[in-house]
Amino acid sequence: MEDRWESLIHIVEGNICDNKPAVTVNEESGRNLFYWFLEAVEDPSPKPLVIWLEGGPGCSIQLVRKAERIGPFSINPDGKTLYLNPYSWNQVANIIFLESPVGIGFSYSSNPSEYLTNGDKRTGHYIPQLAQAIMRYQSSTGQKPINLKGYMVGNALTDNFNDQLGRSEFLWSTGLISDQTYKLRNIFCSHASFVHSPENCSKISDVITLELGNIYSIYTPACTSNVSDSDKPPKRRYVSSSS
Repeated sequence: MEDRWESLIHIVEGNICDNKPAVTVNEESGRNLFYWFLEAVEDPSPKPLVIWLEGGPGCSIQLVRKAERIGPFSINPDGKTLYLNPYSWNQVANIIFLESPVGIGFSYSSNPSEYLTNGDKRTGHYIPQLAQAIMRYQSSTGQKPINLKGYMVGNALTDNFNDQLGRSEFLWSTGLISDQTYKLRNIFCSHASFVHSPENCSKISDVITLELGNIYSIYTPACTSNVSDSDKPPKRRYVSSSS
């Protein structure tokens, strides 16, 4: 895998490659976390450092985040080659992408039990807790080794009630779901688990999936003009008044 990684990072010119794809954080258990450090394109020393953590389950930030969203690479239409993303976050900051905990992307452990404790979207817990620990340490010691400016949490699980409420209000306020679907979701899903939802909540979630289409492009066209009809997001479907 390391040989393939070294080949990948040299596809595009620039000072964005790192010489070590994983760091051992626990030698006893053989826990290794995969990362990629990207220096800012120009004058990196005075620029801030952004640490991007992924909560799971299983997806790789190396491929998803860097290739398609905020990273330096975008994928050409041929699906085989890359080009530099002019809107990459490392235009203005240094970035560390860290795949944590083990079981996320290419991070791994020699202890199988560590994979069993890997939850879904745990960034909703450990990112705020990490920020809180840094602030408490600095407050109690009077020292400020980390100049923490803030933190962001996106699409994470924190607690069922607030997560369900926030999702409902976001989808409804942006016009992605109907008024009736919004009301039914608040009735059947208000305290429901995202992982083990009751039947009524699951049915409403299926309706929402059909209504909202492409959640990653709600204000812009999701596809180019040459995409076939079969590739376009499904049309919205609304629950009838008799349901």
